[in-house]
Amino acid sequence: MSTTPGAKSRSITPTVFEQQRAELVREIAVGMEQVLQNMNRLNRNLESIISVGNEFGSVEALWSRFENFMGQPAEGTEAPDRRNEGGQQQEEKEAQSELRDEEMKDAEA
Repeated sequence: MSTTPGAKSRSITPTVFEQQRAELVREIAVGMEQVLQNMNRLNRNLESIISVGNEFGSVEALWSRFENFMGQPAEGTEAPDRRNEGGQQQEEKEAQSELRDEEMKDAEA
């Protein structure tokens, strides 16, 4: 089988299409590498944000216990009007809680 000189030169030097394709493939590979690096950076940032948030969990629990303790009426030392206000505050808290629950359901839908 004989080959023509034009066929040999064609197999050695890439065509314009092959050159452009190789360049585009290289650009895509570089772009994908940058996306991967940015995703890793984002992941590390999210992990650090979550860890900082978790550090405040004990502080939040302490303040919550303090709030609950301060919200409890003392036994036999408060005036009847004061006890009534506490009941109203409890009703307001329950109403706010119900509103938040409804808003969460609406947000999920």
